[in-house]
Amino acid sequence: MRRRQIMSMLAAVFGLVLLAAPVAAAATPPAEFGSDWHDPVTAAPPIATPDTRSCTVTVADTQFKDFTPYTGTYTPPADCGTRWSKVVLHLDGSVAGRQYDRLGYLHIGGVEILRTSTPEPSPDGIAWSAEKDVTRYASTLRAQQPVEMLIGNVVDDTYTGVINVKVTLTFYTAEGRTKPASAASTPDQVIPLDSTTLTTPRNSERIVAEVYATGSGGGCEEFWYLAVPADVPYSCQAGDDGPNREVQVTVDGQLAGIASPYPHVWTGGWSNPFLWYVIPAPRAFDVQPIDYDLTPFAGLLNDGKQHQVQVSVVGVPEGQTGWSVPTNILVWQDAHREHVTGALTVHKESAPAVSTSYDPGTDLRTLDAKGSHQLTVSGYVNTSHGRVTTTIRRTLSAASTHTWNADETTDALQARWTDDETHTVNGTATRTRRTYTMDGAITIGSDDRLRTALSLGDHAAVTGATRSRLDDTYTGDATWTLNVPRDQRHAVGASSERYRLTGDGACYDHTLATAQGTLTEDQQRC
Repeated sequence: MRRRQIMSMLAAVFGLVLLAAPVAAAATPPAEFGSDWHDPVTAAPPIATPDTRSCTVTVADTQFKDFTPYTGTYTPPADCGTRWSKVVLHLDGSVAGRQYDRLGYLHIGGVEILRTSTPEPSPDGIAWSAEKDVTRYASTLRAQQPVEMLIGNVVDDTYTGVINVKVTLTFYTAEGRTKPASAASTPDQVIPLDSTTLTTPRNSERIVAEVYATGSGGGCEEFWYLAVPADVPYSCQAGDDGPNREVQVTVDGQLAGIASPYPHVWTGGWSNPFLWYVIPAPRAFDVQPIDYDLTPFAGLLNDGKQHQVQVSVVGVPEGQTGWSVPTNILVWQDAHREHVTGALTVHKESAPAVSTSYDPGTDLRTLDAKGSHQLTVSGYVNTSHGRVTTTIRRTLSAASTHTWNADETTDALQARWTDDETHTVNGTATRTRRTYTMDGAITIGSDDRLRTALSLGDHAAVTGATRSRLDDTYTGDATWTLNVPRDQRHAVGASSERYRLTGDGACYDHTLATAQGTLTEDQQRC
């Protein structure tokens, strides 16, 4: 297999939304941030596309000034048929002035196609671009569909940034030696879970729930990893679980899937937008969904009746808002069976182990938190090509140490989350080990100089019939003066990202570095 094909396959596995390639790095950065800086970039690879005929359709071309969604109609490309090898979403955005980071979504036919956030602008204005492989939604894109997009925004005398966005879809045809996207990667139907009830086609042979889980809204759940129990003195208090969170899916009240949420950091996060003006945190513009294989429950779901499928975030205090969990149900159908029967044969769950230990200390207060949980489900479906048995074993663990002083002018966290999943189909196993890391501190001096030093890691290793490894590491250190006009902040900051993706002989290794909003390094090693 050619290197380009392998990298395309790996990119599809990790569901990337990627920024366009940066321009050449500058030689000498300024002494401090000015009124403009380099447009946002990431070190992630561009999406590989085939050398076949393509068609591009505009999905949305609009501005966001408030919380009014854009609505329109999507029409499939007339000149590229319906047999596509790949479909790529491209977003171009621009904003100028003063504005917070904002979260947004794009729905086509009710299906969540994209969940993203925005960069914070310079006074002079910035532009950014992002891509996403959306081939898995091909069944939705074959017919005319309603479009809804929203990046909720506030524009007034203080927050002046109007967000301009254009979104297109480019369809690459399957011609010559280029085959259509594989049946394994493109479901026959994508059903948006608009409520808690689901009715699947009776001939479903594979069912996957994808959940775009984000803690957001500017409240404490945006920084859930810093939460403490309600009896501990800190500005973000939660229930007894403290910072422990888990995204769960249930089917008719029975636990069907567990996962660790990704600790997203948006472009105003950790009290320091100067960390993110050029290089955003991993996944900030690419909210990747959590996949849960519900195939062991297909025998139950295929009875033609409505079933309760619910998604929840465990650990959030009752009545507290801040999480969004839009969900799509991906269904693969057996074209040669009207009814696929089956049964759930194994359901084993460990008792969730959650603990917190608080030390009031003398100068610094410390909260140590740990959590773990394990779930194994197995079931079979009787398809036209034989009995297929699917077993999913998922093990979660979390450990964090949070330290702060009484007035929170020192606030630090070291945290690590692992999400280890083994997926076995008729004896063939694929193991995916995901690891997320966060190590950072905020300090505010007597001169009101705020400093944030932070490193973030997004790692995944896949072993089985194919092998791949992702290591995406961000580091940043930025300082600015509080409580002064924007032009008197005297902000300085350096950041870097190294993105490595390897597998089956392919290699991608890209490093970016910045200082005071200027790109200082752009190096590829593979």
